[in-house]
Amino acid sequence: MRFGEDFIEELKSRVKPSDVIGRTVKLRRQGREFAGLSPFNKEKTPSFFVNDEKGFYHCFSSGKHGDVISWFQETEGLSFTEAVERLAGEAGMALPAPDPEAAQKAERQKGLVEWMEEAARFYAAELGRVRGRHARQYLENRGLDEEACKQFGMGYAPSSHSALKDYLLQKGARPEVLVEAGLLIAPDDHKAPYDRFRDRVMFPIHDARRRLVGFGGRALSADAKAKYLNSPETPLFHKGRTLYHFPQARTAVRKAGAGGLIVVEGYMDVIALVRAGIEHAVAPLGTALTEDQLRLLWQGGPDPILCFDGDKAGQRAAHRALDRALPLLEPGRTLKFSFLPAGLDPDDMLRQRGRAAMDDVLREARPLVDVLWERERDRVPLDTPESRAGLKKRLREVASEISNKEVAGYYASEFFARLDALYRRAPRVGSGRAPAKAFPSQGLRRIVKKQASGLAEQRFLIAQIVAYPQILAEADETFANMPFSDEALIGLQQAILEHWLASTSIDRESLHRHLTHKGFADDLKQLERRTIPVPEQSETDRVTRWLQTAQDLIGRQGSMDEQAARVHQLLEGLKRGDQSSLRALGAAQRAAKSGEEDAGKV
Repeated sequence: MRFGEDFIEELKSRVKPSDVIGRTVKLRRQGREFAGLSPFNKEKTPSFFVNDEKGFYHCFSSGKHGDVISWFQETEGLSFTEAVERLAGEAGMALPAPDPEAAQKAERQKGLVEWMEEAARFYAAELGRVRGRHARQYLENRGLDEEACKQFGMGYAPSSHSALKDYLLQKGARPEVLVEAGLLIAPDDHKAPYDRFRDRVMFPIHDARRRLVGFGGRALSADAKAKYLNSPETPLFHKGRTLYHFPQARTAVRKAGAGGLIVVEGYMDVIALVRAGIEHAVAPLGTALTEDQLRLLWQGGPDPILCFDGDKAGQRAAHRALDRALPLLEPGRTLKFSFLPAGLDPDDMLRQRGRAAMDDVLREARPLVDVLWERERDRVPLDTPESRAGLKKRLREVASEISNKEVAGYYASEFFARLDALYRRAPRVGSGRAPAKAFPSQGLRRIVKKQASGLAEQRFLIAQIVAYPQILAEADETFANMPFSDEALIGLQQAILEHWLASTSIDRESLHRHLTHKGFADDLKQLERRTIPVPEQSETDRVTRWLQTAQDLIGRQGSMDEQAARVHQLLEGLKRGDQSSLRALGAAQRAAKSGEEDAGKV
């Protein structure tokens, strides 16, 4: 059903978001807004806010944002139409006259769902009958008792070509409707339809709205052409838009306070995890993850974990998922990857090594950026200039696949920093180096930091890039790795890298337009006043001077960390009564003070 804009606005004006959301999230008024703990992430400090005046909610921890309609879509898996109908009923608003065609489609789908549910009852009953004995034995061998079978709605499809058909026809079904539902197969030779699933353990599949829309069948005969068989594409069932156990897992992940759903390969893996108490597990339906399935995953949290076998096939599956996810990454939307020991699936892992071992695997899940970096780094040996240049080119291309420019910029920055660490074998500033321990002397900390910060040099480096962006062709890795200390300069650094990443070439005019669009117009004016053009200076000399200044600054940043660590060591000695530490500390303070005075002369 389509709704006019006026109707939607009137509906939203009649419903307070705080009233609707407050039913499931404990909200407390803070000024004009309401605050509460995020329903999407586990947290101790409220980052979820609802504003009735503006009619929206915003979750800072997950990045999710929307109105009362999207709230129902996000939390209950309703379609837009269903969410509007639900709210209209609460607000006492009459719905517009329905589209006859849409109403007929909805009624037809409702009828199909009813026959799917009747089929599920038939399969469940067959599992308990004599001809389902070998199916029960198979399930018992997998550790599933009668209670587990009922919990997951499992059943058995007899080997007969017409057992289900005969049962449903007696209930009043028409063969063509059962074919449309995917329960029967209509032969090409126009003979009578027959049962699609035969001699299989049956797993019901529900959509995000908890409707039973399809089945998966596990063959019991070794001669079966396909070990697993899913329902075909139907008006109800779309394999690429459905995940096994999704509606239950989405509810469970919020109760568990986990960061996201856990994705495993098959039905039995999901069931094994749920039985072990890890209830927020789902599985795709025999294919690589699709974009629609990834979006479903992110409904359950910002960083779902994809759990793969540790063999080469598992690595390939992880890389396929990674490539599919790249264009969709946004703040609050990423993936993690965990790899099982070779030869074990989650079901095997739990049965052989127990829940604690499985928890360890999930706890060690690796960020997407790590898996991506290692894949590109390890493609070819990096023993020639050409292979290193190829790695840099691939990383830029990979980062450019990310549609969200802000995220793409951060990926580019991270890649450049890792390249710098890989090639120069030097510690990367702000990316993995262990921070210096804190020490009590705040005044001395300030002196040491000011000595090393080189704010004037930082401004010079940014100003040169703004005036001569071609420097980036030789120095982009170093620029991405620069430890800028001023917030405005850090913002400029990210904006410049974002433009550099998105462009095949870069010039002064296009960079200025980009920075102005990003809100740095005033900063550009200040930088231009600091830039002294040197027409006779060659591009090589300009790049060389820039790199020398940058390396000096990075080196002093390292010295700052060393001084801080040395001061901490001396202070610890004083606590132990070591009087020699007092003399050494005084010398360190005098040296730091002298450095501060020298820095002030720059």
